Amino acid sequence: MKKSKGPLILHTVFWFLVLLIIGMVLFFDSEPRTLKDYLLSFGVMGVINVSIFYINYIILIPEFIKKSKKYRLFIISFILLIAAATLIKTVIAVLNPEELLKYKMDGKVGEFSVNMYAVNTVFSNGFFLVSSSIISFVIDWFATERIQRNLESERREMELQFLKSQLNPHFLFNSLNNIYSLAYQKSDKTADAIMKLSEIMRYMIYESNTPTVSLSKEVDYLKSYIELQKIRFKDGAYVEMTLSGEIDDQKIVPLMLISFVENAFKHGVVTDPSEPVKIDIIANQKILHFSVINKKNNQNKDAQGGVGLPNVERRLQLIYPDRYKLNVVNSATHYNCELMIDI
Repeated sequence: MKKSKGPLILHTVFWFLVLLIIGMVLFFDSEPRTLKDYLLSFGVMGVINVSIFYINYIILIPEFIKKSKKYRLFIISFILLIAAATLIKTVIAVLNPEELLKYKMDGKVGEFSVNMYAVNTVFSNGFFLVSSSIISFVIDWFATERIQRNLESERREMELQFLKSQLNPHFLFNSLNNIYSLAYQKSDKTADAIMKLSEIMRYMIYESNTPTVSLSKEVDYLKSYIELQKIRFKDGAYVEMTLSGEIDDQKIVPLMLISFVENAFKHGVVTDPSEPVKIDIIANQKILHFSVINKKNNQNKDAQGGVGLPNVERRLQLIYPDRYKLNVVNSATHYNCELMIDI
């Protein structure tokens, strides 16, 4: 897994802001400073601030919070670290009062008491320790969110692959049954049916492995499937497919529509010229409207059911969450599937 640059960016931004504040203080400070002033105020004290920041970030938080969950020990260590840093800074200030305890304002010389300096130091130390804690928790939160997103993405991909692996054998099983019937009847259409199945399987194996395909290719796949199904009906199969809109310009997840058409052939009446299977595909302004209406064959009951439509609905939930609407009307005489997708 590629390592995130977020922690480095967050640390860089924090220290940039600290240096920016220090720069602004120096810019607006009209009183001259000696080299020793700079070394003590921003050098030595800066090293102490950076040290306590990363002692907390690298040692205290990982050891007492992330690993052992010893929150009380963390709080004690946190307070002790502030106290130790305050003591060190105060000792340095007492040893160098001219540079650290005295100040000039409007030409007048003032002096901090040791107690006041120590109190101010407690707050500055606390600022760096709290800041390191916040940054650590923010980074962990984003890392956890990133891991969760990756795991969810992997889970969805695995589930989609599983659903797709169900769909292909399901289609193949039905098609082979149809071809077996033709072969058993020694029909002259057997060779044509095998050729059509070969073309369909080529699409399923080689072209449907991408996340999306052209809607026109998916439509061509549906047409090939319909032609394959027509071959096995001696009295003819009647299907009316209407296409309109931007069919060539839209994309769709492959093998998303086939189960609706397959269901019409499997459970419907397709040999009645007065009531053909009607398939409408409209693609306009990123909206795909797809519908299949067929007359029901009440004598054709599939005791085992099928994975087709439940499979498709699950794929829709995973790929187009809150972007699709599926309406199935199962009346006494007709079956109507209507699907709208924001593609």
